[in-house]
Amino acid sequence: MTDDRKPGQEMELNDTGKEAPAAPDTDAMALTVNGRSVSLRVDPSRSLLDVLRNELGLKASRYGCGAGLCGACMVMVDGHAVPACDTPMWSAAGKDVVTVEGLGDERGPHPVQRAFIAEQAAQCGYCTSGMMIAAVALLRRCPHPTEAQARAGLERNLCRCGAHPRVLRAVARAAEEAAPGSGRA
Repeated sequence: MTDDRKPGQEMELNDTGKEAPAAPDTDAMALTVNGRSVSLRVDPSRSLLDVLRNELGLKASRYGCGAGLCGACMVMVDGHAVPACDTPMWSAAGKDVVTVEGLGDERGPHPVQRAFIAEQAAQCGYCTSGMMIAAVALLRRCPHPTEAQARAGLERNLCRCGAHPRVLRAVARAAEEAAPGSGRA
């Protein structure tokens, strides 16, 4: 194999598993995703959603509108719910990213996940991960939201199935469950 590298150019594996020069329009980026340190070499203008889904295999965040208006792609970046579809990778570098996969699992679901299940707050499920992320971010900012605060906290999330009333009940249930002395685990 001949070495076609320019001085100082790094090598990386291409899709076939063979060494290839690193693409000139990529940057090494480090971030934390669901509590795990990750280092990637990606185009800094690529969307966080694209990298989460296609490089890291985290498929729960969905592509909806592509303009950050529907909430299907919401993830938390440093504790704030943001639309991953229009968040460039350069802005996520060095930050803590949490997707719905990082909230909990089957053995230990997050209180918001338990509340969504109990209130049957998902119909088709397409928007659910974004709704859960928005709900978690809201409850971190405001542990006991009024219905008006919950509506405002979820206003960037669209559900075409009409599950919003059940989602609001799930947010109230999760807040109650987290309250000291609630009797819920």
